[in-house]
Amino acid sequence: MTSESRTSDDFCYRHPQSESFVLCQRCGRTICGSCQVPAAVGVHCPECAGSPPALAKPARVIGGRTTRNRTRTSYRPSATYALLGIILAVYAGQFLSGGALTQWMAYWPPLTVLQPWRMVTAIFVHSDTSIFHILFNGYSLYILGTLLERLIGSRRFVTLFLLSGIGGSVAVLWLAPAQAVVGASGAIFGLFGALFVIQRSFGGANIQLVIVLALNLAMGFVVPGISWQAHVGGVVVGAVVAWILVRTRTADKASAQNAQLALVAVGLVALTVLGVLF
Repeated sequence: MTSESRTSDDFCYRHPQSESFVLCQRCGRTICGSCQVPAAVGVHCPECAGSPPALAKPARVIGGRTTRNRTRTSYRPSATYALLGIILAVYAGQFLSGGALTQWMAYWPPLTVLQPWRMVTAIFVHSDTSIFHILFNGYSLYILGTLLERLIGSRRFVTLFLLSGIGGSVAVLWLAPAQAVVGASGAIFGLFGALFVIQRSFGGANIQLVIVLALNLAMGFVVPGISWQAHVGGVVVGAVVAWILVRTRTADKASAQNAQLALVAVGLVALTVLGVLF
């Protein structure tokens, strides 16, 4: 993918210091998290929604120089917090149920035909023998989620997270059909892949992200008990979803975006069916 230079279109029209990926579905202007007003379809800017816009703090003079305070936004990554809450609640349930919940939610490929929901539920259940599993995934979700949700919006973020997690399960079905897996690692790696693609679209230098992603992928091949298959599947699907979001970010391409994301979901279902048959 070719890199594009950052322009004013990549920053909120009300808060020029706030980089964003979200556009008002009515006027097409870029809006940051504090300016997004939920609408029936997507989000609107304050003007289009008919509510007062969030104002930046006035400039002040310090030492003969005029400076402008950074705007403090009230944006809360609600989807990220909700996903974290679900993961923590499930983790508590694993212990309260004596491990029964773990057995019910884990993904084991031979059960795909009779219990396909496990491809999704496995995303939210973690190892009950090592707390580091949920600590790593929870921390990664918090860091990546708060950043990505602000850039792409809550609905797109949840779509990205779930499709990436399912992509990890599909990869396990094809590459490790006898292996039982748990955890949000596939979804987390999908967030890594998406962040890479989005940063590239903004023209950002992301060598540090590449190093972190490469090291974590390599760990799956070296450290026993880690499903590298889920990691690979997640990062591939996450990158594809982000590529679609980048190419269809304008308001006039909303229908195309929904159709292409639906096509990704259909593709994952098709790969699941083929994986079961063959």
